[in-house]
Amino acid sequence: MTRSTNWTVAATCAAHATDRADRPAIVCEDRVVTYRELHLASNRLAHALRAAGIGRRARVGYLGRESEHYYTAILACAKLGAVLVPVNWRLTAGEVDHILRDSDAEVLFAEGEFWSVVDRVSAELPLLRAVVRLDDGADRGAALWAWADGCPDTDLADECDQDDPVVQIYTSGTTGLPKGVVLANRSFFTLPAAMADAGVSWIDWLPDDVNLISLPGLGIAGIGWFMHGFNAGATNVIMRMFEPQLAVRLVRTLGVTTTFAAPAMLQMMLAERGVTRATFASLRKIAYGAAPISESLLRQCLDVFDCEFAQIYASTEAGSVAVCLPPAAHRPGSPLLRAAGKACPGNEVKVIDAEGRTLPPGEIGQVCVRTPARMVEYWRQPAATARTVVGDWLYMGDAGYLDDDGYLFLCDRINDTIIVAGQNIYPAEVERQLGDHPALADVAVVGVPDSPWGDTVHACVVPRPGNSVTPRQLALFLRGRIADYKIPTAYHLVPSLPRNPSGKVLRREVRAQLIASTAAATAET
Repeated sequence: MTRSTNWTVAATCAAHATDRADRPAIVCEDRVVTYRELHLASNRLAHALRAAGIGRRARVGYLGRESEHYYTAILACAKLGAVLVPVNWRLTAGEVDHILRDSDAEVLFAEGEFWSVVDRVSAELPLLRAVVRLDDGADRGAALWAWADGCPDTDLADECDQDDPVVQIYTSGTTGLPKGVVLANRSFFTLPAAMADAGVSWIDWLPDDVNLISLPGLGIAGIGWFMHGFNAGATNVIMRMFEPQLAVRLVRTLGVTTTFAAPAMLQMMLAERGVTRATFASLRKIAYGAAPISESLLRQCLDVFDCEFAQIYASTEAGSVAVCLPPAAHRPGSPLLRAAGKACPGNEVKVIDAEGRTLPPGEIGQVCVRTPARMVEYWRQPAATARTVVGDWLYMGDAGYLDDDGYLFLCDRINDTIIVAGQNIYPAEVERQLGDHPALADVAVVGVPDSPWGDTVHACVVPRPGNSVTPRQLALFLRGRIADYKIPTAYHLVPSLPRNPSGKVLRREVRAQLIASTAAATAET
């Protein structure tokens, strides 16, 4: 890994432009961008942003799929000391508007595919200086390189520090409103450095790696995996969106050596016609997360992929991998396969009770992590930041316990997050929208396990007296109010919801009842 004195993305980019000038930095579809080309392009875009009035700590939005433009924009912002705000292209116009408004985005990069959303939100954003269309031939907005026309590609003065923010990733919380998680340069450097210093290679990125980015770069999983590969000087293969057939072809034709994926994605790749060990001969290591892997799937993965596996436990707020189950633990039949793993070098893990006291091994409580990669803050939410970061400890919102050897075992999600195919969905956000339906008196949204995608979103609804409503009506009501992947796949009309003495809905009981009823229905069939 190329290290700078400050561990900054900008310094690393400049170093690679000299040391690895002709090495492909990004491969996306049929386009190849070398490290020197990426450095010069991001310089030029940084100058264009500066000419548009963008300075240090200013926010720049990005609405589009994965491409070389996305990472060029991140690097350009990093060189200015500005902060890129990726916007999930699956979101509705209202959700996009909230993120751009909350972040005070001053420039928005957007792909033409999402221009209808841009039209609906851009006129109402008072701080927005420019909207730049990423694809050529735009009939509205300036195309990217036309917008940067005349700007030099010379180096900018590097005044950034490892603690300066680089990206602001929006993740919903228990209130249902997305919060901006601010991550600094250091989030993308501390893990590989600590692994190297400890002399372990549970997960690693090597200069000669061909690194497949299969998870969305708009979230911490995708951007983190890219940035670690980029900082190592590897070739990073970008998928516009995950397609199992394409992923298999990229591994075979480009000689992919490492990737990060959800177990469901690995299962889909294995299900592609004609795959054998020879198909994946180039792979040396696969990391997986977002959901545990079943022993049967692991056996199949170990046999066909025939490479090392590592499970990771992380969060956007953690900034990088917090806990890892090393390759050595991935043996069929090992009880450690039920574990999330051990704290990565440089990190610490503890489990606490409701009063904040550290619990001994075997006792279940809230999982807390101490990591130098953790977030700077929730943007403009000091109270939420103080609840999540206590001292040096990050409260992960998960329940679990440690065994005598320091392995972390997760039991449930304290914050009720629903994970569908690696995407986080927060019940309060869906409940808030459903609660606007005039026929409903009460709502609870939970996740129910559903192989291979992790969870499915279920809604238990209580109709108002004298009102009737159908699942189809509720689904249509949500269409356009929240992203499609957040809309429940099942609706259950119930007379009431379980609540605790303070009136809070007991989602855990709702979830348990739905799981039991699903199991009973399956047994009957």
